[in-house]
Amino acid sequence: MSPENSQKKKKYKRKVNWREYNESLVRRGELLFDSDFLSNWRAELKEMNKGKEGAKYRYPNSLIWLLATIHTYLFPYRELEGFLRWMSVHIEELNQVPDFTTMWWRVSRIHVELDPSVNLNKDVTIAIDSTGIKVANRGEWIRHKWRSRSRKRKGFIKIHVAVDTRSKQIVSMKVTKEDVGDGRMLKSLVRSTIATQTNVKRVLADGAYDSKDNFQFLHDNDIDPAIKVRKNSSIKSMGCYTRKMRVLQQLSDFDKWNHSVSYGHRWAAETVFSSMKRMFGDHIVSIKWKNIVNELLLKAHVYNTFMKICP
Repeated sequence: MSPENSQKKKKYKRKVNWREYNESLVRRGELLFDSDFLSNWRAELKEMNKGKEGAKYRYPNSLIWLLATIHTYLFPYRELEGFLRWMSVHIEELNQVPDFTTMWWRVSRIHVELDPSVNLNKDVTIAIDSTGIKVANRGEWIRHKWRSRSRKRKGFIKIHVAVDTRSKQIVSMKVTKEDVGDGRMLKSLVRSTIATQTNVKRVLADGAYDSKDNFQFLHDNDIDPAIKVRKNSSIKSMGCYTRKMRVLQQLSDFDKWNHSVSYGHRWAAETVFSSMKRMFGDHIVSIKWKNIVNELLLKAHVYNTFMKICP
């Protein structure tokens, strides 16, 4: 490594305040076991049961959100029931602990909306990418041992995300089957993002999103399409002048284009996938499609919550 490159590396090396970083990780435990739901228990139940026909709710939504967070990050439902039994000794309102089927029923019907903390006074750049999630936690040895006898393919679920490169939070997420191409999901991710974050100015994406349709869509919405084009791309416009200009820029001097759009910040999406798989595992436990989507959205919600205190 040349002396100049060595100096640049030292100059741009990120300095970490380990005291603050460790404290932010400790605070994640406070979020998991937040007891704020106790202060408004009766008033919340009264509001939830107003005009309700049939059996009344016995547990407020704030408690269900707490259980959903703990379940997503820590306990399966049966162990969660045991945890609540212990809590009921110290909490008067929990005079009767819900069983694990009740918890599953309530949690599976939670409406999850991603609520990232984005500074509306600054332009937002989002990175778009996708990854696969296993539908079961089968090991590599099982697959290797029985692959000659099993005709059933293991399969994957695909999650597509749009990540704010500044806050590293997920601003939009879509869940699809594994046969859905990445490029087809760009419009959906961007639309759901600009519905809440109107100041999106740039989209970073790899070659899987390279299409005239995607370039034109971003141009029509006044968003800079920082998408890597294929190396054998034609310099003809072919009905999309925006893509033609990006092709000319990248083919003439890719490093210059890379630096001008900060294309390297696309790693924010890869970081999200790595962090979520380390936090929650690389497989799902739900079976029905609705519950699969809800489970993955809950994981994204918990991830965003953690990132607010530990960016």
